Amino acid sequence: MATVPVYCICRLPYDVTQFMIECDACKDWFHGSCVGVDEDDAPDIDIYHCPNCEKTHGKSTCKYKNDTGQSTDIKAVQNGSQVFIKELRSRTFPSADDIVVKLSGSQLTMEHLEENGFNEPILAQKKDGLGMSMPAPTFYISDVENYVGPDVGVDVVDVTKQTDSKMKLKEFVDYYYSTNRKKVLNVINLEFTDTRMNSIVESPQIVRRLSWVENYWPDDALLGKPKVTKYCLICVKDSYTDFHIECGGASVWYHILKGEKIFFLIKPTSANLSLYERWRSSSNHSEMFFADQVDKCYKCTLKQGQTLFIPSGWINAILTPVDCLAFSGHFVHNLSVEMQMRAYEIEKRLKVKTLNPFPNFETACWYVGRHLLERFKGLHKANKQPAPYLIHGAKIINGAFRAWTKKQALLEHEDELPENMKPSQLIKDLAKEIRLNQIQRNCIHFVAAPYSSVTVCLMSLSLSQLQSVDSSDDETLHIDTEAKPEVKSRNSKVKKKSSTAAGILDLLQASKQVGGIDYSANSQPPASPSTQEAIQGMLSMANLSSSDSLQQPWSNTQSKNNSQSKTNSHSMQTGKKASGGMHGKYKKSALKSHCKLQYG
Repeated sequence: MATVPVYCICRLPYDVTQFMIECDACKDWFHGSCVGVDEDDAPDIDIYHCPNCEKTHGKSTCKYKNDTGQSTDIKAVQNGSQVFIKELRSRTFPSADDIVVKLSGSQLTMEHLEENGFNEPILAQKKDGLGMSMPAPTFYISDVENYVGPDVGVDVVDVTKQTDSKMKLKEFVDYYYSTNRKKVLNVINLEFTDTRMNSIVESPQIVRRLSWVENYWPDDALLGKPKVTKYCLICVKDSYTDFHIECGGASVWYHILKGEKIFFLIKPTSANLSLYERWRSSSNHSEMFFADQVDKCYKCTLKQGQTLFIPSGWINAILTPVDCLAFSGHFVHNLSVEMQMRAYEIEKRLKVKTLNPFPNFETACWYVGRHLLERFKGLHKANKQPAPYLIHGAKIINGAFRAWTKKQALLEHEDELPENMKPSQLIKDLAKEIRLNQIQRNCIHFVAAPYSSVTVCLMSLSLSQLQSVDSSDDETLHIDTEAKPEVKSRNSKVKKKSSTAAGILDLLQASKQVGGIDYSANSQPPASPSTQEAIQGMLSMANLSSSDSLQQPWSNTQSKNNSQSKTNSHSMQTGKKASGGMHGKYKKSALKSHCKLQYG
């Protein structure tokens, strides 16, 4: 009967479930647990000698590698190593007080964000008023294991090496409570919406109001909702997450239940984003501290009980100075569509693999596009205007739709198209609603403002031109201009050229010669800022910039208009034909008839 081979110093048979390592001297195999070698460390070993062979052949040697804090004679410092952490702690950074907006929970409302935007980090000192639910401060790591389940697999990051591996939650909890931690490990992507812990943690109310996933993703969709809303972060002292942008350009919230975290924040300027992309694509980016490449990196310390909201696109790194238990979540929303799309494109170009992806980001965009279309239609029927940020976001999304559905790109993107979605029809209808709202907004500006002769003439001219706006679609917009009164001018060429850019210039010149309405000395300027903005929009359609005549201060033009008006009156008395540019006879009711919009 053949004998079973035995190995290791324990002299036991081979066990497929246990990690083993071969001695390069005696060629015997040893269980890692018996000789004190972790499976994660094995790739770094160049030559291994077992305990017996060490006496005659010397100690094992490691491969040449970047410094992980165990040696002082290596040139390159690895981000996350003990040497790196020590240096990072000793550095000084500009205070985040310069860029962080501090609000109470009751102040952080949808109305506040719509008025002020969400472009800078927001810090809430207390969770009161945020509409969020958190466990009591007595909630421990062992309670996380109890609520989530000991056998749940988690991704664990080895901070020193900046690598990740799989581990059961129970194993990580045992490591966390051990008195002799040989490594710095942390868990940053424990998403728990499908566990019992979901019932005791609720994200801030403002996040739930903003979130595309929570508001626009159908419950019955074939593709399930992305699970990105609730994460549990378990980080030991000296944990470090290197600089990154959240996937999908998502915004993120953090709440510290125990301990604290230090955030290093970099503004998402065009220059900084370009530098980030170049740094992240470098093969040795883990040896370069990205903050050294930008003008300013701000330091923000988040303490126990505080909540931080980081906007889309902000480049950030995180240091954990003490053991910490925190909760967080990602969300994409309508306030930062342009930055979200830009960050998503950077992510695609870099082909970043991350522990916290935003799955099916493009699918979310399609659902949002459909929602915006219906919303715009409803507002139009109610004679209301969408907020400007919604129009801007719709333009960005529709531009992305066009790019994703091009013939050469469709294969790459079609998997993220929702079921029962007609992309070409959605693109066409959304574009039409965007144009309609822009034209309607310009008309409202004109109707609401006082008029000069220039304003009225430009209004009449521009409305006739708008009939042909973007005629590439089968269904176009038409402006009702039947009620437009006859306008005569001393220069008959003005009318003939009115459909051209040159005609507008002639019109402006004629207005200088003829003169405007004779306002009293105490009257207000005839064109409000909104009117001037609308005029600029109309001129832009003719590929022109604002005429100098529209930019002159009221104080400089009033006397000229009054003088010119008197001259015109004298000319009429002598039998010469002249027109004073309407002289106030053009009523707002007539203008409103010009602004009647209808589908073709």
